[in-house]
Amino acid sequence: MIEQKMDAAEADRWARLRDNLAAVRRRIEAATEAAGRQASPPELIVVTKFHPVQDIRWLASLGVTDVGENRDQEAAGKAAELDGLNLRWHFVGQLQGNKAKSVVRYAHAVHSVDRPQLAAALAKAATAEHERTGRGPLACFIQVSLDDDAGEHRGGIHAADVPALAEQLAGAEGLSLSGVMAVAPRGADPEAAFEKLAGISAALTAVHPGAGGISAGMSQDLESAIRFGATHLRIGSDILGPRPGLR
Repeated sequence: MIEQKMDAAEADRWARLRDNLAAVRRRIEAATEAAGRQASPPELIVVTKFHPVQDIRWLASLGVTDVGENRDQEAAGKAAELDGLNLRWHFVGQLQGNKAKSVVRYAHAVHSVDRPQLAAALAKAATAEHERTGRGPLACFIQVSLDDDAGEHRGGIHAADVPALAEQLAGAEGLSLSGVMAVAPRGADPEAAFEKLAGISAALTAVHPGAGGISAGMSQDLESAIRFGATHLRIGSDILGPRPGLR
């Protein structure tokens, strides 16, 4: 057993990760069955921001393949250190255009494309990275605001602006339009929010059939997200617990 090679504190942490991950997987399985989606279960992205690389190593040993981060400096360092684990890295936070060159070196997907300038910066960087290394297209999700005032609260663009940004991403060399992403507004009914996102996704796929991804659902609302078609879940605290310093 892997825990036999650890000291007591390490073994306790590994066991907590194992148990938490198993509990979240059971929730996902139950919600997927309740939604009648056994043939199309969502992908689990474990969001590891602020947590050490050792946690990610242990998660990989437990079968985790997709990892999310929201700060480029932290993500780039972790991806470099864990290169041999063949993980898929998902950038899930707000991204400045000047970080595009760094992000395309390690990211499998960016879930927070929210403006034309960022799309252009990612396309330029991804094309250069492909020419340098042969790396494939960068998967891009359009972040949509589900609040009444886009740009406030949880971030993202107005639903009315999705078609234009989708056209830009779909036509950009080095990028792949994958779908939409959103965070349920604070204090709001997540089911209503994700139902709205499902409608935005349907309108997008009517024009771009290959962009059916829906990145939605976190620890507190994954069941609602699955019910309304989430294809990618971004789960952090229910697996890793509070970030270091807050335990």
